[in-house]
Amino acid sequence: MKSLNTVLIAITMLGASSLVQAADTTFAGLTYGQTSDKIKKSGLLSSNTDHLNTDGIISKDGTWGARIGQQNDQGRYYLTYDNVSNNHSGLKMRQENLLGSYDVFYPLGSSTKAFGGASLGVTKLSQESSGYSRDTDTGYAYGLQAGVLQQVSSNASVELGYRYLRSNATTELSEHDGDKLGALRLKSSAQTYLSANYLF
Repeated sequence: MKSLNTVLIAITMLGASSLVQAADTTFAGLTYGQTSDKIKKSGLLSSNTDHLNTDGIISKDGTWGARIGQQNDQGRYYLTYDNVSNNHSGLKMRQENLLGSYDVFYPLGSSTKAFGGASLGVTKLSQESSGYSRDTDTGYAYGLQAGVLQQVSSNASVELGYRYLRSNATTELSEHDGDKLGALRLKSSAQTYLSANYLF
């Protein structure tokens, strides 16, 4: 994990320094996609529940997001917020990400670019299940993303991307005024998304 963190920091620093040397354009965008999470249940929760599939709580569920950043011909850096939630087997979970990202562009044609980069930020995991005490936790988030960016006009672009994140956010499951039933820890999330971007 330490080696991956070092690589992510190095990519971010090198990318930021290259962007500083070129003329930047501000952009903003809206994203929509599908997120699937890997959520680990504690041993206590396993013994207190019957065949609970925690990986199915958030699985290919609709995810909305917004972003703003700077870009030039070499790459871009940007801040993204996105939100996803779902009910499954009587449990409701919500995941919110706030990420700083850097991407390097790879031209594929006059108006098409592939991109790849790294993200670092925080994830807020909320347990909002009916009949249980609400609980939230904020943990780190880091990962990689890649995709294809298509310029459709001088001020607009669309993109198809994929992002994979690791996290350690953990929430508890307790009955109202009752005992703790166990904990759920977000291990990773994978998101496929579409984005529409506008350049100012």
